[in-house]
Amino acid sequence: MTKKHEKADSSIEVVENALGRTEQFIEDNQKIVTSVVLGIIVIVAIYLAYQKFYLKPLEEEAQSQMFVAEQYFARDSFALALDGDVNYPGFITIIDEYSATKAANLANYYAGISYLHLGQFENAIDYLKNFASDDKELQFIALGAIGDAFMELNKPEDAIKNYKNAATSEDELFAPIYLLKAGNALESLGKKDEALEVYQLIKDKYKESYQGRIIDKYITRLQLK
Repeated sequence: MTKKHEKADSSIEVVENALGRTEQFIEDNQKIVTSVVLGIIVIVAIYLAYQKFYLKPLEEEAQSQMFVAEQYFARDSFALALDGDVNYPGFITIIDEYSATKAANLANYYAGISYLHLGQFENAIDYLKNFASDDKELQFIALGAIGDAFMELNKPEDAIKNYKNAATSEDELFAPIYLLKAGNALESLGKKDEALEVYQLIKDKYKESYQGRIIDKYITRLQLK
């Protein structure tokens, strides 16, 4: 027998031994294995039932209840959007009563923006930080709004961090807006070189945007200081 055949036979023997040990383990621990499998089936069944019979109806109800609050938000009636009226709840109630739903998550965004407009900046930050979305554009807008709230609270360092995070979207519309805000905040801290880097990034990467078309005056002003 050649070495090649010997090696193949040895490999087959190893596999057979492993299979034999597995079968023996299952035989010796049949009750445990059965219990584990049944446990997994029960968990999956409970999860599917939770999704279908609890979470889905709850989601539909939450979206229905939030419709009027969204209308108030669209009309800039931010206090009513937050607190609701005699017939319909506002975003705060949606968040409290439907916390497990996507609607409640979105309500955190609406509530944060509403508080920002109402000048309640700490509340704005709290609610916007509780918002998370697969919609990257909306997520970056939320980060930019957190930056705005920090600037209003005279916390430019925190604002800059959020503006820069928002600008990582590299969105042609929003990124240069947040970069310009970051540059302005850096200027307010006397960080001229860092501000110039941000302004130059706008000039190089987003020259077709509104901010890109006006950025030269910001660069020139800083260079003349």
